[in-house]
Amino acid sequence: MSIFKHGLTVPLIILISFLQKCSNAEQTTLKKAAPKDDYYHLKDFYKLKKYDTHVHINVEDTTLIKQAEADNFRLLTVNVTPAYYPSIEEQQRIATRLVDAYPGRLAYATSFSLENWNNDDWQQKTLAYLQESFKKGAIAVKVWKNVGMELKDSAGRFIMIDNVKFEAVLQYLEKNKIPLLGHLGEPRNAWLPLAEMNIKGNQHYFSKHPEYHMYLHPEYPSYQDQVQARDRMLEQHPGLQFIGAHLGSLEWSTDELGKRLDRFPNMAVDMAARLSSLQFQCVDEWQKVRNFFVKYQDRLLYATDIEAGGTINPPQLRKRIHDSWMNDWNFFVGDSTMHSTGFDAAFKGLRLPRTVVDKIYHANAEKWFPGINKRG
Repeated sequence: MSIFKHGLTVPLIILISFLQKCSNAEQTTLKKAAPKDDYYHLKDFYKLKKYDTHVHINVEDTTLIKQAEADNFRLLTVNVTPAYYPSIEEQQRIATRLVDAYPGRLAYATSFSLENWNNDDWQQKTLAYLQESFKKGAIAVKVWKNVGMELKDSAGRFIMIDNVKFEAVLQYLEKNKIPLLGHLGEPRNAWLPLAEMNIKGNQHYFSKHPEYHMYLHPEYPSYQDQVQARDRMLEQHPGLQFIGAHLGSLEWSTDELGKRLDRFPNMAVDMAARLSSLQFQCVDEWQKVRNFFVKYQDRLLYATDIEAGGTINPPQLRKRIHDSWMNDWNFFVGDSTMHSTGFDAAFKGLRLPRTVVDKIYHANAEKWFPGINKRG
């Protein structure tokens, strides 16, 4: 009987078979042990559940919501009190109607009026309005820069956020763990001449709104006054969950912003309309900015300040929204050379770890605005 098979001895065949099985087993083990990709890619944009935690939908227009559906975004629409917006009552009516129509896709933050501030019943009426807002589904409260820049007492003195008359509202929010979204002060550029501002968007805004261009109003509270009043308020209310809108008006310096985040553990910030300021710092201090994102990854929320409606037709608006969201995604997940409409110099994407991107886009939104996903 032959002991050969295809020119190989039987023992050799057995040995080869054994080695093949070992190799296959080793490959299977390596595949199981292979680490998950630590970084997202541009193509992953649609896969990740994302939040934009600062938008304004002040008209019954669903363009922004439809684009959010297409791009896997959830939205927080923010009621606010500038004179060029509808009344906060009308904003709330629109918000509640759209929240009901798009549960899980849209949530809203209420606000309060400063009319009749000098009346004795302002606190009582304000608390009643806020309580009614929460019954209607509001998940947070917005306070705007008219505190510190417009509101005055009966003697003509500017009212700041640490004024004792706000105590009833702040105590109520702190006690009930209701987040306060605060746009207090302005970017530091507001105290500079237009030609010295380093962000084109600031130049455009303050040329259109000279009433908030503080360089033109030296009699108003200073930039330091605005920031310090906010800091005093946070010192007096350590349990208040506070989200500083627009990088807490400390957009110009990751060092200064980091000091506040270290000092106030219940403070986070959104990036609404200030991402270009961080990108500007990347031009010369890329590693420093990236380190900031990694260190404070639990305190940073993605937001844009996009407004719905206006004169742009829906297809153009949807493209503009999508392009803006996609460009920001590329900045966070990519490391290619980029350019911004906010300034002329080139900068590089941050190439943040997947875990950091997850927090910026959704985990932090659900942590700092606990009710944002309660219906979806």
